[in-house]
Amino acid sequence: MQLTRAQLEAFDRDGFLVFPELLAQEEIDILLSETERVSRVEADGIFREGDDQQAKSLFRLHEPDGATASPAFRQLARSPRCLGLAQQVLADDALYLHHSKVNMKAAIQGSTWPWHQDFMSWKLDGIERPNMVTVLVMLHEATPINGCLYFIPGSHKLDRLDPYYDASTAYRLWAADTKTMRKAMALYPEPVSVTGAAGTVAVFHCNLLHASGHNLSPVDRWHAFMCFNPVANHPQPVEDPRPDYVRSTNWNKLVLGDNSPISNAAAG
Repeated sequence: MQLTRAQLEAFDRDGFLVFPELLAQEEIDILLSETERVSRVEADGIFREGDDQQAKSLFRLHEPDGATASPAFRQLARSPRCLGLAQQVLADDALYLHHSKVNMKAAIQGSTWPWHQDFMSWKLDGIERPNMVTVLVMLHEATPINGCLYFIPGSHKLDRLDPYYDASTAYRLWAADTKTMRKAMALYPEPVSVTGAAGTVAVFHCNLLHASGHNLSPVDRWHAFMCFNPVANHPQPVEDPRPDYVRSTNWNKLVLGDNSPISNAAAG
């Protein structure tokens, strides 16, 4: 899909774009099945929470090998509906995946993600420029009651904020504290809920402030995330780097796929 000038201007202004139901339900069903399969694997890059240890986050779905590899997610990452969007908003055809993941909010007990910028963590990975985007694919309908994301429009114009290390969830991350968020929220419009049917796609800037709440509903809410970075912006050496599943060392340029429906056939 080709973005219009108005859409590119909206991304520059707001830091995100949302595209309702870009993926068909048949494609979503395949991705849901793959998520179920990978969630049963015991491997690095799978994080669990709760008394019954339900999966919360699954990483490294896009590579051709490894315990969490998935042909369907590998194809999704290279689809014009993911990679193509990232190439256009970054104005760069030479991109790789810093990481891929599915975040899973289980019915009733799926926990929150605090306010943060993705670049809070990625800067510590050795990436020098905040010139990255994430493409989000809704695998279930997202609503306020089931823990949809919230974006603060325009907040990507902020520099990287000073983060603190939040250890309150199964997957720990660098986040923004209350004082920082009060200051930031005084500068920008009210947060907007990122809702939509399964198959809806959003693309957002790595400095955009975002968060999501608890899943209070009786149904699961799963989202897939593909985090793209220009090859020229790949991480520089750092002391004690994070694991490969979250800080990829495969910086080869991704080849844009065609518009074929997502399937479970082996992808190149």
